[in-house]
Amino acid sequence: MDKFSILAVIAQILFGGRMYTQWILSEKQKKSVTPLFFWWLSLSGSFLLFIYGYLRVDFPLMLGQVLTYFIYIRNLQIQDQWSKIPRWSRLLFFLIPVIIVIYGYNNGNYDIKNLLNNPDIAQWLLVLGIIAQIVFTLRFVYQWLYAEQHKEAILPLGFWVISLIGGLMTLTYFIFRQDIVLIISNVMGAIIYTRNIMLYRKKHD
Repeated sequence: MDKFSILAVIAQILFGGRMYTQWILSEKQKKSVTPLFFWWLSLSGSFLLFIYGYLRVDFPLMLGQVLTYFIYIRNLQIQDQWSKIPRWSRLLFFLIPVIIVIYGYNNGNYDIKNLLNNPDIAQWLLVLGIIAQIVFTLRFVYQWLYAEQHKEAILPLGFWVISLIGGLMTLTYFIFRQDIVLIISNVMGAIIYTRNIMLYRKKHD
């Protein structure tokens, strides 16, 4: 692991915490549930993983976090939780990722050309990573549209199906990247996605 891996570890602890607790609560209630803290842990983990992706110059990883970051915030808004934190905290969540990108670009350490031409990532692997992150991210796009339609921030069956497909693709990417932290995280994630699909099928059989 490199020196930045502590950020990935903390982010995965947050992501893992949201999934394992969701899983345990779902098992207890014999159905797939969505606790409120799922969205707070998601937002915090995404924030850290975005920074980790930036420091590792990992464009697919950054892309995935950018696409879901504001969906997490929107789900908190739907549940009337976003306005309950101080305004300065909300501003920091919005501005810090933007400031990091602007600073890196103006400092000469970051630009889109470098992200798309990382010598540590083969072009075919970069393409795989981008596609995997897009598919994986579509789960939250689907969930967001579902939440807007039903005015309820829950995780429908389609979310778990897309999660499993995108998660397996993402796992393949991180295996080739030899990122042990994210390999373990994606393996455990695939187990939880599969179990939630089983709970949904069992409920409706």
